[in-house]
Formats: sequence, C-alpha cells, structure tokens
Amino acid sequence: MKPEDDASASRRQFVGGMTAGLATAFVSPAFGQQGQQGSLQGLSQSRKQDPTTQYPAPPFPQQKQEPPGLASKMVPRPDHGETSYKGSGRLVGRKALVTGGDSGIGRAAVIAFAREGADVAINYLPVEEPDAREVVELIRAEGRKAVAIPGDIRNEDFCSRLVADAVRELGGLDILVNNAAMAAGQLSIVDLTTEQFDSVFKCNVYAPFWITRAAMPHLKPGATIINTSSVEAYTPSEGFLDYAQTKACNIAFTKSLARQVARQGIRVNAVAPGPFWTPLQTTGWPDLSRFGRDMPLGRPGQPAELGPLYVFLASQESSYVTGQVYGASGGEGHP
Repeated sequence: MKPEDDASASRRQFVGGMTAGLATAFVSPAFGQQGQQGSLQGLSQSRKQDPTTQYPAPPFPQQKQEPPGLASKMVPRPDHGETSYKGSGRLVGRKALVTGGDSGIGRAAVIAFAREGADVAINYLPVEEPDAREVVELIRAEGRKAVAIPGDIRNEDFCSRLVADAVRELGGLDILVNNAAMAAGQLSIVDLTTEQFDSVFKCNVYAPFWITRAAMPHLKPGATIINTSSVEAYTPSEGFLDYAQTKACNIAFTKSLARQVARQGIRVNAVAPGPFWTPLQTTGWPDLSRFGRDMPLGRPGQPAELGPLYVFLASQESSYVTGQVYGASGGEGHP
C-alpha cells in the first residue's frame, strides 16, 4: 500500500451506513474519562461498583474523524486503564508483541502487560503515531522496554520483519496478541468491492497467519497467543458481511492452532468483544447518541474492561486454558 492509502484503508476503517446495535471489536484509545456519572480517573479496581454507571453511557456527542481516527480526539476519551490498572507482577520478564497496540483494546492490553512486568513491542499504522507515542511513554513509565514498529500488516514481507524486529529488540518473544483489525461497512453485497473484501481479509485473516507463522520458531513452552475476534463471528450484522467472516475465521484459526501446538506447551485463545468505545465509532457510526444503549448494561464497553482478561490469558493463571473463546459483550451472552 502507498503511504497515502494508510488513512483511507486502515484496520479500523468504517464506511457510514452501519445499522444500530452492531457489535464490533477493534483497536482504540484512551486516558481515564469524565462521563455522566463523573470522573473515574484513578478509580481502584478493587472497589465495588455498579457496572451500568461505571463508565459513560449514551448519548455521546456527535463527532467525526477520518479513518482510522485517534483516541486523543475522542469525546469522552476512552479508558484503557491508564490511571486505573494496577499490576501485581504476573508477567515479570515476559516479552510481548501486540498488533494495534496504539489504541483501543490493544492499548489496554499493552498497558496491563507493562504494569504486570512485561516488555512490549507495539505495531500500528504510521498515521497513528500520536497515539503510539503516548503508549510508548506509558510502557516506559513502568520501567519496561517499549518497542514501536509502525507498518501495514496487510503486507506479508512487513509481517515477517515485524516479528524479526520485535524478537531482536525485546530479546525474545513469549506473548503474541493478534489484535489489529479492519472494518468497512456496506449494507449491500452489491456495493462490497473485491478490493475492500481483499483488504479486510488481508488485515484480519492473512496477517494473523503470517505473523503467527513467523513467530512460531521463537515461541517456547509456556508462550501464549491471543487473537481478538468479535461477537460478529457469532451474530453477524447486515453491514459487516466481510468483517464478520474474518472474525469467524479468527475463531477457527484459534481452535485449530491450539490443538496443533498444545504438545509444544504453547497455548492459543481468543477474545470476542461486543461494542466498545474506540476511534472506530467517530469515523463512521451513524448515531453516537445510541451507541451501546441496546446492551443489557445500557452502555458500550471501555477498553480498560478487557485489559485484565488479556493478562489472564497471557499469564500462568490460565495454564489449563487453550482453544477457548472469551466474550465481553455487555450482557448479550456471546460467545
């Protein structure tokens, strides 16, 4: 892809016209925020809270960004756990590579990993450099090594270089998170071009395959692979015909690979989130006033609410867990 194509064909690209109630999982940003219920900055995770009011609920201010969007420009800013996640040393000495680590779910995983003692390499598109710089600073603030590797994972050669660079800079690899994804909504199959279909599959299906294949020679017993899927794999909506197929592919990839590498002592699992407050919403969601309102909890999820789950799957606490898919969809019950 040419550099000027990055913004228009990013992993979080979204074309308008999506139907309300669409549940998706993407990469996004945030620093604690201020919602209708007040500031949640620095809120301890141990404090009992009402989940329906723990984070901002719709209506949200109407706002528009060009794809892929930046967390730093969202109102309210998503919470990735910047001020709330407290580590306890569960990943000390581990070395992680996270695609889409600049914002959203990937960023939440990166922050949690660093605060649990891991060194982290993040991948992102060049246009997302402002968000990536914030993440690098957060990793380093924990005294951990941060490696920033911008580039387009739809390119097979880059995927190979990404893994090689991460392994070289980190001194090894213990945790791989295939999180980056692209979505471009189309309400009619007639309007779904071969170019878009190919681009979405390259990012969401081919890239995890290329990256994981390149990583396998570096993964030792005890290593973990975590793939980010979506509830779209289970309840696909009409506007995400191509994206939903790729997320179903992620599930099959996870389950098949888990069986293939189990005897090597490598575990493979997936997370399938529902609607989360990420830059995706500000690049095309038709009505932010309703986003997440139809969930049983009455609001979208915040990336920070997934950080602990990625830590669990990356740590020895989940030593008997492989080939599993964990959902977080605000009460919808998927998967």
